[in-house]
Amino acid sequence: LTVSARDGGGLPSATNAAITVNILQTALAPAIFERSRYSFSVPEDAPEGSPIGTIKAREPPNSLEVVSYRISSGDPHGRFSIDSQFGIIRTKKQLDHETQSVVVLTVQSQLGNSPVYSSTQVNISVIDVNDNPPLFLTRSDKVTISHTQPPGTAVYIAHAEDKDSGLNGAVKYSIASKQSNAFSIDPSLGVVNLTRTLFADKQQEYTLHIAAEDCGSPPLTSLLVLDSLAVKIVILDINDNSPSFTSLPLSSVVEDVEVGFLVHHVIAKDPDEGRNGHVTYHILSGNENKAFVLDKITGHLTTAQLLDREIQERFSLTILALDDGSPALSATQVLTITVLDVNDETPIFLKQLYETAVRENQDPGEFVIKVEAVDRDAGLNSLLWYEILPGSGYEKFKMNSDTGVLVTTASLDRETQEVFNIKGSPSRSSTAQLYLTVLDENDHNPLFENTQYQISVREDLDEGSAILDLFASDEDDGLNGEVRYSLIDDTFGAFAINSVTGSIVTTKALDRETKSQYTFRAVASDCSTYLPRSTTVMTVLIQDVNDNVPKFEQSYYKASVWEGQSPKTDIIQIFAADLDSGLNGETEYSILSGNENATFLIDSARGILATNTVLDHENTSSYRETASSHRLVLLASDHGTPPMNSTATVLITVLDVNDNPPVFSSPEYHVHVKESIPIGSHITEVSANDCDAGTNAEITYAIISGNDRGHFRLNGKTGSVDLMKTLDYEDTMKFTLIIQAT
Repeated sequence: LTVSARDGGGLPSATNAAITVNILQTALAPAIFERSRYSFSVPEDAPEGSPIGTIKAREPPNSLEVVSYRISSGDPHGRFSIDSQFGIIRTKKQLDHETQSVVVLTVQSQLGNSPVYSSTQVNISVIDVNDNPPLFLTRSDKVTISHTQPPGTAVYIAHAEDKDSGLNGAVKYSIASKQSNAFSIDPSLGVVNLTRTLFADKQQEYTLHIAAEDCGSPPLTSLLVLDSLAVKIVILDINDNSPSFTSLPLSSVVEDVEVGFLVHHVIAKDPDEGRNGHVTYHILSGNENKAFVLDKITGHLTTAQLLDREIQERFSLTILALDDGSPALSATQVLTITVLDVNDETPIFLKQLYETAVRENQDPGEFVIKVEAVDRDAGLNSLLWYEILPGSGYEKFKMNSDTGVLVTTASLDRETQEVFNIKGSPSRSSTAQLYLTVLDENDHNPLFENTQYQISVREDLDEGSAILDLFASDEDDGLNGEVRYSLIDDTFGAFAINSVTGSIVTTKALDRETKSQYTFRAVASDCSTYLPRSTTVMTVLIQDVNDNVPKFEQSYYKASVWEGQSPKTDIIQIFAADLDSGLNGETEYSILSGNENATFLIDSARGILATNTVLDHENTSSYRETASSHRLVLLASDHGTPPMNSTATVLITVLDVNDNPPVFSSPEYHVHVKESIPIGSHITEVSANDCDAGTNAEITYAIISGNDRGHFRLNGKTGSVDLMKTLDYEDTMKFTLIIQAT
C-alpha cells in the first residue's frame, strides 16, 4: 500500500510512505466480526451498568467452538465492560463528556482457546449533558469612566465559562440587579454599554450585579453555584469648573509694618473634586519689586520688605487662582493694596516727585527742569543748597546749587536709557526724586527675530487656524515703535496676518495635492509718517493627510487565461493611484471576494493577478454554476491612519482547451426493425456529449465498421441513422455498426 499524507494549505504539500502487508497462512480460521467498525453513543450521566450496544462475530462454518469477546485496548481507566458471551458493551464507571467526548475501543473475538483472533474498532460518543453551570472567574470587578462618555460607550465586558458544549455551554448574560437605568448588557457578548450620559447624575459610583445562564434544557445559572458578578463603576470627575474668588479685591496696610506682616487672605473656591478642585495661588504681575509674598497653598499675602508710602502708595497685584486638573483651569483677580501714610517725612521739596521730559540727540546745556524746596526753619538753617545724589546716569546732568536749575552735560539717547530717576537734596535734608523721560525720535527700524521662517502645517487645518506668531521689535517709543504687520507677494488667498498681533492664520482649506508649499514675505512697519520697515521670508510646507482614496484606473476589468496553465501564471496587472504621499499614498492590493477556493492570488505591491491552481474550463463548484468565468472583487488600500480603500471588479474568462473526448449517451444501442421497413426510413439516432466549449464541442459522427454493404446511412452532424437498402431477415438477422464520434 502507498499511504499519502497531505496538508490543507493553499499550495498543498504531501509525502508518501510504502507499507508492505504479509498474509500469514494459519491452520485455524477466526470468528469474523460482522462490521470492521461499530459506532455507539451514550449520555454522560448514564448510570453504571447501562448497555451501550452489542457487537457480533460469526463462527466459521462447521465450528463447534463458542465465541468470546474482550476489550483489548482503548479503556485504560476501566470505564466500560463487555459481556464475553453476548458482546454487550456496558458502562462500568461514571462518564464525563468534558473529560473525554469520544472513546475508541478495540474489541477482540476468540474461538475457544484458539490462538487466532479477530478485532474490530468500537467508537463510543459520550453525549454532553447540561451538568456544568456558567462560572465567573472573579466575583467582583471595578472600572472607572468619565461622566461625559456618550451613550453606546462600552464600559465593561463580563465573561463566564461553561465547561459544557453546544447550547449547554452557550452563555447568556443579564443584569440581575442595578441601581440605575443608565446601563444595558449584550446578552450574547456580555458587553455593558451606557444607555444615556451620566453628566446630570450626582451619583459617583454604580454597582451592577451580572448573572450568567447557559442555553441548556433546563438552563443552569451562575446564581445557583456562585454569587453574581458585582461590577462597581466609578464615575471620574472632569475638570469643568474654574476657580472663583470669594475674597475682596481691596486691602490696605500701614507703611511702617514689619516684614512678614499679614496684609490680605486670598480665597478662591472650586466645586470640582480631588486634584480638579485643589486651588493654588500665584502673583502674575504688579510685584516686580518683590514687596509681597503670597503663600500658594493658604493664600496668605504678607510683606517681604519694608514699605514706604512716599515711594509707592498703591500696589495692583494680579492674582492667579489655578486648579490642579488636566488641563488646569484658572481665574484672575486684580488686588489693589493701599499703603497708609505715617508722619515720618519732613516736607522739604514742594513736590515729592518731579517729572519732565527732554528730547534726545540735543546739544549739552539743554534745560531740563527747576526744582524748589522750602524750609520752615529760620536763619542759616533755611538757606538751601541743591545737589544731585549719585545714581544711574547722574553724570549726564548738572544742577545749579543755588537756583535748583537742572541742565544736561551730554547728548541723550532714548534707546540707551529712556528714564532717569535723579535724586536731589538740599544740604542736611531729605531727598526728592526727579523722573526724567527722554523723548523719542524715529531713528530705529522694526526688526524681525529671524530673516526667514520655515514651518510645516497639516493640510486638514480648519480655516482660521493660527500657524505662527511673528514678532518684530522696534526700539523707538510711541507711534515710532508701534509695529504693524502685513503680507506681500502672492499667498494664493491661503493666509492672512493680524496687523496688530502678527499672528498668521489660514483663510481657506489647504490641499497638499493642489499646492504643497507657499513662499511669501511678511512686512513689519512702525506707525510714524516715515514708515521704516523690514521684511522676512515665510516658507509654509503643507504636510500630507490621508484624504485621498486609492482610485483604480478602471472600475471593471476583463481578462482571460487558458485552462490547464501551471500555477503562478500572470493574468492581468491592475493599478490604483493615490494622490497622497508617503504611507498615505502607498497602495496595497488584495482579493476581497470571489476567491473562496483560493483559485487566484495577487501581488500585494505590484497588483499582478495570477493563478494559484490549475484551472479547468469544464470544472464546476458548489459556489458557481460554471468554472468558465470568475468574478473577483479587488481591494486597494493605502497605509494611512485610518486607511482608505476602493474596489474594482475583474471578470476572468477561462478559455477552453480541447482536453475532453466526446462521450456517447450509451455505450450500445439496440434497435429492432421489421424486414419490410421501406428504404429511407429512420432507424435510430445516436448522441454524444463533449464537455468542451465552442468548436471543441462540435461533434461529427461516422460509421467505421459493420456497414460494408451500405445498408445504412449516418447523418454526420445529427447522428441520425436511415435505411438505404432493403432488409432480408433470411439473409441477415443482425447488423453490428461501430459508430465513431469525433
